[in-house]
Amino acid sequence: MSQQPSPKRPPSSRERPDVIAARKVLAEMWPGPARASSVTLLKALHVLTREGGLNLDTRRKLKQVLHLVQLLRPSLDALLAEGTDPVIADLGTGKSYLGFILYDLVVGPAGLGSIVGVDVRAELVERSQALARDCGFERMSFVAGGIADTVLPNGRADMVTALHACDTATDDAIRFALRHEAKVVALIPCCQAEVAALLEQAKPSPIDQLWRHPLHRREFGAHATNVLRGLVLEARGYKVRVTEFTGLEHTLKNELILATRHQQSNPLARRKLDQFVEQLGVRPGLLDVMD
Repeated sequence: MSQQPSPKRPPSSRERPDVIAARKVLAEMWPGPARASSVTLLKALHVLTREGGLNLDTRRKLKQVLHLVQLLRPSLDALLAEGTDPVIADLGTGKSYLGFILYDLVVGPAGLGSIVGVDVRAELVERSQALARDCGFERMSFVAGGIADTVLPNGRADMVTALHACDTATDDAIRFALRHEAKVVALIPCCQAEVAALLEQAKPSPIDQLWRHPLHRREFGAHATNVLRGLVLEARGYKVRVTEFTGLEHTLKNELILATRHQQSNPLARRKLDQFVEQLGVRPGLLDVMD
C-alpha cells in the first residue's frame, strides 16, 4: 500500500514577532505597513514596547508628529522632486521625533535628501547618532551646538523645521533659515515671553489696554510675537501660511507657521511690518534680520 503524502504546512513567517504585533497596533495611525526599521525606531523612542505594543503615554505625541509630517509632506515632496538632494535641518531636536519619522516615512524611501539634527545637548546628539546607525539611516546626522551659532556644511539647508523651540529659540530658527537661504521654513513656536516682557515696560499707547493685565499680556505677547514672525518672513520673500497643526485637546501650543520662499523680498510686507512695530511700541530682537 502506497504511503499518502503528508499535508503541506504553511511556511513559517520570518518576520519578527514584535514587527507583526506593531503592525496591528499601528494600523490605524501609521501611513502604510510599518517596516522593521520603523519598529526599531519607535521602540527606541518609547512609542512601542519591547513586544511591539503601543505605549499609551506616547500615543498622543506620535499622532501629533505624524499629522505634522503630513502637513510638511507637500513641501518636502516638491523639494525631492527637484532632484537636488535637499538638506533638511531639524533644529532643537531633543529626542528627534520629527526628524526620525520624516526620514523613515519620506526621505529614506525617496532615496534622496538628508536630515541634519541640531541640538545644544551633546548627550542627546550622541544618543540620536547611535539610533540613526541602529536604524540604518545613513543620510541622517546630528550636530551639537546652539541654533544661533551653527552653520551647516556648504551653508545650505533647503528646509528648516523647529518643533516647540522655546521663546526666542524660534527666532534663532528664523535667523538660521535666512542664513542658510532655506526654501521652506516650518515653525511651531513655544512659550513666547520676550514681547510680553517688553510690553510691561512699554510707554502708554492708545492700545495698551490690550495688555494691561498680566494674563492678557502673556496671551497678546505670544500672539503679537507670531504675527511679527510671519511678517518678517513675508518681508524676506516668503509666502506664509499659519494654521493649527493639531487639536487643542492635544496641546495649546499648536500653531504652525509654514513659509515657502517665492522672492528675494517683499516691500509691501516690510511696510506692514514697520507699521505694526510702530503701533506696538516695542522692538523684539528678531527685527535685527531686517536691518
